[in-house]
Amino acid sequence: MKICVYGAGAIGAYMGAQLASAGADVSFVARGPHLAAMQENGVRLQIDGGERVVKVRCASDPRELGPQDYVIIALKAHSVPGVVGQIQTLLGPETAIVTAVNGIPYWYFYKHGGELEGSTLDSIDPGAKQWNALGPERAIGCVVYPAAEVVAPGVIRHVYGKKFPIGEPNGARSERVQKLHEIMSAADLDAPIRERIRDEIWLKLWGNLCFNPISALTHATLDVITSNPATRAVSKAMMLEAKAIADRFDVHFRVDVERRIDGAGAVGAHKTSMLQDLEANRPMEIDPLLTVVQEMGRLVGQATPTIDTVLALIKLRGQMAEPSLQSAGQSTPVAEKSSRTGLAAVASA
Repeated sequence: MKICVYGAGAIGAYMGAQLASAGADVSFVARGPHLAAMQENGVRLQIDGGERVVKVRCASDPRELGPQDYVIIALKAHSVPGVVGQIQTLLGPETAIVTAVNGIPYWYFYKHGGELEGSTLDSIDPGAKQWNALGPERAIGCVVYPAAEVVAPGVIRHVYGKKFPIGEPNGARSERVQKLHEIMSAADLDAPIRERIRDEIWLKLWGNLCFNPISALTHATLDVITSNPATRAVSKAMMLEAKAIADRFDVHFRVDVERRIDGAGAVGAHKTSMLQDLEANRPMEIDPLLTVVQEMGRLVGQATPTIDTVLALIKLRGQMAEPSLQSAGQSTPVAEKSSRTGLAAVASA
């Protein structure tokens, strides 16, 4: 089985190293010192109190790797439109694309049913570039709950969690999703097949859309945001607005809003990925987590006043950070993830 991880940062490299250890023919697309270190020394994965080295073919140019059985997109979601052309070089007639990204994926309304069937979302897929070039029919959904970090070029530290729910857009238990489940399970990655993968996507997004921007605006950790009465109230208001939208799309939440907030607080003094990106002078994932919810609300005529307010504030915060991004040489989106927030405790609630 040939699997390419496009964006072998923290989560991508963790997934790829585990899959390679299970016998898959894994390759990475990465860049910079991280790529050079992995090419020279392999991936050093720190996990379960130890460290092991996994040799994986690595390249900056995906044309070197050829067609794959699966391409796992493990980039920051806002980086994906800019590399669609490169991803295409990995695609054969039967290649599946596993969207291991935060927020709403480009294929969301494929096999969705209803009046919005086949619609695209400009906030996450401008000009339907991903939809048209990659194809929604290739997509397998994947929700990322673990946390990992790049502690040095080529060195990945697994922090916690191994849950990656997967599913076909139409809910079918297809041969390709079954094979993906089997190889991920062999790689000690918990990959339950969900008939309603969109429910899982919304469950994670439900918290990300409020906790991430509030943390970036206040520099508060999850325990503080969820225990402070004022920021808890703002979070709840945003989540209820989002739920009203999701309800229109027949999304089922298996926990209520209070339990979801409590679950995030139970993670403790954790910095969200958006706050980590801000502090590291990296572009923040604003559109895939907030703007897209606003856009979906407008599609169904659902008002989002609290989301609108927080979105305006975090967008301005991002614009004010741009000079420091440029001085750090990061005026364009970062391709590979350096960390990913999981909230695994919430997901298992």
